[in-house]
Amino acid sequence: MPHKAAPFDALDRKIVAALMENGRASFAEIGAAVGLSSTAIKRRVDRLRADDVITGFTATVRPAALGWLTEAYVEVYCDSAAPPRRLAEVVRNHPEITAAMTVTGGADALLHVRATDVEHFEEVLERIRTEPFIRKTISFMVLSHLLPDSPEAGARQPSPAHEPRGESLPTQRTGHNRP
Repeated sequence: MPHKAAPFDALDRKIVAALMENGRASFAEIGAAVGLSSTAIKRRVDRLRADDVITGFTATVRPAALGWLTEAYVEVYCDSAAPPRRLAEVVRNHPEITAAMTVTGGADALLHVRATDVEHFEEVLERIRTEPFIRKTISFMVLSHLLPDSPEAGARQPSPAHEPRGESLPTQRTGHNRP
């Protein structure tokens, strides 16, 4: 018998918003903020995880701390025989690619690349270009982040970091798992 997801209500939205603001907040802290007991919050979070609304907990990491000092976006233009699943296989083989998506417009895909320096970025770009179905690439080096508080910039969360207290949820927000 298929599992039917429970409705997503206003309290669920508040819980999700609280977790997005501070994924390390305890169930008691979230409960105090939304007016429910920590037990009720745990039940709802468990349901939201089971329903695949909450897909994980992450930490925001400053890329420079991991040695990623160069950042670029790369437009990828493919021959017509390149299905998205084939492109996905290729990008998974490059730990420097922190995000990849198919897009509308002239390019077929857009890659977000982080590297240790320009030489490393050039080496990554050459590896990408060796794929037989990639016709050309156009790169855009990131000079600065206009929204420095964004996760893409590797910013800290605006709220102060909380140490885990009681029943808490771990936090991890990274573009990739392979520094």
